[in-house]
Amino acid sequence: MADETKTDETGAEAIGLHNLKPAPGSRKARKRIGRGEGSGTGKTSGRGQKGYGSRAGSKSRARFEGGQMPIHMRMRKLRGPHMKKSMPFEMFRTETQGVNVQDLEARFDSGAEVTLEALKAAGLAKRSDVPVKILAKGEITKPLTVHAHKFSAGAKAAIEGAGGTVVEVESK
Repeated sequence: MADETKTDETGAEAIGLHNLKPAPGSRKARKRIGRGEGSGTGKTSGRGQKGYGSRAGSKSRARFEGGQMPIHMRMRKLRGPHMKKSMPFEMFRTETQGVNVQDLEARFDSGAEVTLEALKAAGLAKRSDVPVKILAKGEITKPLTVHAHKFSAGAKAAIEGAGGTVVEVESK
C-alpha cells in the first residue's frame, strides 16, 4: 500500500509534494568559473585583466556611478514641508479653485442662488474634482446665496455685508 500512487478520475497521477518538479527548461545550471581555458571562463574567471573589479573583495553597488558625482549628491537638499521646492514634494499641499467675489458680482443677478453647477456653467469653477474656495478680491453689492466648499473670512464678510448668505458644502 506504501508504493501505490493516487490517481484522479482521468487516470493521471495526482500532484503532491512528492512529485513536484520544475517545468522543463526553467532551471539553468550555475556558471562554473575558473575551470580551465576551454570553459570560456578560465584564467581571470570573467573579471577582466586589472582594476578594482578584478580584485578579491570588490563590491559593485547598485548606486555606484563609476566615480562620477552620485545623483543623491548632485540633487538639492531642501528639507521641510513649508517650502515649495522641499523634499516631501506634494504631501502637505492642498488644492482649491479660487473664485473671487468680483466675478460673482459680474456673472450673477441679484438674489441668485450660486451653486457649484452654476459656477461651472459660468466658467468660474471648471473642475468638479477640486474644491471651490470663494476669495475676497473685489467688491460685491448684490445679495447672493453662495454654495462652496470653503470661504475666506473677507469673502464671507463681504457676501453677508451685501445681504447674501453663505452655505458651506461638504467636500467628497
